[in-house]
Amino acid sequence: MDRSAAERLVKKDLDAATGLGKPISSRARMSQRTVESYLKAGVKPRWMERIAEIDNAIAYQKRRFARAHRTLREESAGDEAAFAQRWTEFAQRARFDELNELISQHNEWYPIERDLPMDLRTRDYVLVGGKNYRREPLSAEWVLRQFPASY
Repeated sequence: MDRSAAERLVKKDLDAATGLGKPISSRARMSQRTVESYLKAGVKPRWMERIAEIDNAIAYQKRRFARAHRTLREESAGDEAAFAQRWTEFAQRARFDELNELISQHNEWYPIERDLPMDLRTRDYVLVGGKNYRREPLSAEWVLRQFPASY
């Protein structure tokens, strides 16, 4: 007799001696069965993806500016004033609009997505690992702090 795929799959899970299914673990019986829990189980949370995107983008920007800083310093050939002026202008021309939008989304949604509790004393969300969860947007000042306009 030809059986459906579902029937064949169920037959594999039956206990040969009793003809019944295998018992469900106590952990599986205690866990909440909701659509949300099924979705959460199969997908990496958005806050986790967003943090990885931000960290990767910041690491890329640091590498990019380190390379540019080194190149511009070599081109300046010891002229500190020229280097400082050119580097400051270069930093001010930098645009981080897309990354800053991602950082803004993170700062707004992270505490909600992580379901962070409120600290009643500060009237703000609790620290995560002893640190504030908020990320600083990138700017010319950020570039100049990371890579000063001096030798």
